[in-house]
Amino acid sequence: MYSYKCISTYNGTKYNGWQKQGNTANTIQEKLEAAISRMLDENIEIVGSGRTDAGVHALKQVFNFKCSSKLTHDFVDELNGYLPKDIRIISCESCSARFHARLNATKKIYQYRIDTSAYGNPFLRDTAHHIPEELDTDAMKKGASYFIGTHDFKSFCSNKKMKKSSVRTIYDISFDYSEKSELLSITFHGNGFLYNMVRIMAGTLIEIGLHKRTPNTIIEALDTQDRALSGHTAPPNGLFLVDVLYE
Repeated sequence: MYSYKCISTYNGTKYNGWQKQGNTANTIQEKLEAAISRMLDENIEIVGSGRTDAGVHALKQVFNFKCSSKLTHDFVDELNGYLPKDIRIISCESCSARFHARLNATKKIYQYRIDTSAYGNPFLRDTAHHIPEELDTDAMKKGASYFIGTHDFKSFCSNKKMKKSSVRTIYDISFDYSEKSELLSITFHGNGFLYNMVRIMAGTLIEIGLHKRTPNTIIEALDTQDRALSGHTAPPNGLFLVDVLYE
């Protein structure tokens, strides 16, 4: 058997998320598996670095798979010909049989984008959350500083029945604003993220920016581990999986 590591990029607007679900074929994973299986004429199952929700996008989503055929140098070109135009393969390379896209990941980078224009940029409607009100970015940065470090992020997770540890480490949260496009980007660097964690963190920071809550409420939410004390889950269209890093 041959083992391969691939990097994909996609616009998740039309899809029901990354993970195959059994009751629909409209997921990124199923589109990729169907295309690769058809190309190689064998049943292929891929392993992604993590799940992205319906409507969420990826600049670099990593996945791996095994097959009985050695891939040719033009595999990426041919595969992109089989895929929908909103799903692309950036690269494919051989890897160790032990490589696991999810279990071997050591760091992930997500970005949440906010369209701050008065009426909403029609070219950003699928890839940024529109907020026409003025945001207090200084207050948002103050709130973001409380996320940095190792914490139990149970209050920033939508999965109430999760049995695994909800402790994660956030290394950095940075803000970037483009005056030309009126686009605010918040980038989250961490060793891993819980279900809806980035969207809840973004929603909390947005509420701080709108003065609907103070930055200190993040400390209370982290300490009490009470989901009711954190902010809303920001819409999926503004979220991007930017990169997945490995040792």
